[in-house]
Amino acid sequence: MASASRLVTDKDFQCSTCHCVFTDPVAIPCGHNFCLNCITTHWDTNRLCSCPFCNKTFTDRPLLCVNNLIASVAEKFREPLPQQPGRICKIHHQPLDYVCSNDQNILCYECLDRDHKNHNTVKLEVWMKTKLDQLKDSQEKVDELIRQRQEKIIDLQNSIQAGKTNVERARSGSWKAMHASIRYIKRSFAELQEVLDDKQSAVEAHGKGLVKEIEKEIVQLTQKNAELQQLQPNNDCIQFIQSVRNVRIDPPALTKDWDAESIDCDYSKVEEAVNQLQMSVMNEALMLCDPELPEMQRFSVEVVFDPETAHNLLSVSEDGKQVQYRQFGLTVPRNPQRFECVHNVLAKEGFKANSFYYEIQVKGKTEWDLGVASESINRKGEIRLSPQNGYWTICLRKGNEYTANAGPAIVLNFTKKPQKIGIFVNYEKGQVAFYDVEESVEIYAFTGCTFTEKLFPFFSPGADVDGNKAPLIITPVIGPTTLSSKHLIGASVSQCKYLLYLNGCGRRQAILTLKYCP
Repeated sequence: MASASRLVTDKDFQCSTCHCVFTDPVAIPCGHNFCLNCITTHWDTNRLCSCPFCNKTFTDRPLLCVNNLIASVAEKFREPLPQQPGRICKIHHQPLDYVCSNDQNILCYECLDRDHKNHNTVKLEVWMKTKLDQLKDSQEKVDELIRQRQEKIIDLQNSIQAGKTNVERARSGSWKAMHASIRYIKRSFAELQEVLDDKQSAVEAHGKGLVKEIEKEIVQLTQKNAELQQLQPNNDCIQFIQSVRNVRIDPPALTKDWDAESIDCDYSKVEEAVNQLQMSVMNEALMLCDPELPEMQRFSVEVVFDPETAHNLLSVSEDGKQVQYRQFGLTVPRNPQRFECVHNVLAKEGFKANSFYYEIQVKGKTEWDLGVASESINRKGEIRLSPQNGYWTICLRKGNEYTANAGPAIVLNFTKKPQKIGIFVNYEKGQVAFYDVEESVEIYAFTGCTFTEKLFPFFSPGADVDGNKAPLIITPVIGPTTLSSKHLIGASVSQCKYLLYLNGCGRRQAILTLKYCP
């Protein structure tokens, strides 16, 4: 009798690289199989570690292990197939057309009538179709399990990469918080980097450990898949029944729930700890963030733009609190106070022999000039901003170039772009100081100046170029508040000093208040 044809052929066990039956077959994470030597040679001769079949790339070179089960099956395809036995009952010499569901025996009609009359029996074709459906279902489930684990590997690898990105974000973000205390705790930033590196190392180690566990399960599933493939039927039903009679065709019992596994890439706790560090250090380093700013805010004054001094391309709001450039000029009356060649404007009121403070919002702007100017400045011709010409100003150009117009200009550096500028003038001491209000730090100060006439707040919103559409806005000064005794009773000296600082009191006021408290 001629040998039966296989449903599984040697093509199913051929390497897609060398097109020969596998020699030392190995599986890679994408699910494809190759000869050990073929895939090793491919990875050694290519820059990227990828699958030659589907071109999927891997961040790390996978660990390869020979699949002994596939190797043994592949070896059999190098041997001739044995002659298959016929489908005839050896006892009754009748066709074997039935299967007993009770004991899985193959029966002829006589066997069924004599020994299996009270058993559950089905036609061989019906039983075979049922088993084939079960086999197909199990194989689909195994394939799905492999797919899920391959996706989990990709998810874990993406999480590792996201962790690297997040740790770099946390590393750079930590500088903002550490800058306030960097002069007093220089080593803290380096120690924070070590914490981040250790955490990321732990995350990577955990992630790689999970990947290895999944790869082991994939090997198990691949082996089971090969085993199920080996059980694929040929034309000989008897051989198929005999081959699956004592073999479990259900998917392997894998108890681990990989959906519950993930990698913690959240570094918000690190950033929160850094912010707490900043708060605690601020208690001992009040001067670092210039505690005098709240004291200077006590000298806040009402400032409004004077439309009578504004260049005709500047638009002043009705309440006098906003000014911005406009494309088309309006016809305005000429007067000695108005700027004619440059886009400047002054405040309505000037100050002499007193200290004063005000704040201007510069958010969203790429160009501006701010400061104070003497009453007698030139307003009609070419203007050069410098103390020698009666201007004490700082400016922004091109979105990120800050300078103090000290004649010569002094470049100013920032760790964060200021959104609101505070300007304090001590007329008697000859001081004009500029502050980043949100960061409570001094930007620049003109000192040792000699003032002999009124000083007017000076502004220039700049032309509408490079997205410089936002107006300059004079904002209300949120001045210091008064602490009630309930905030101080039971608090330590350092706690009281810190509470007073947060509420706008300078160091001297804090100490005086503490001495007064019982």
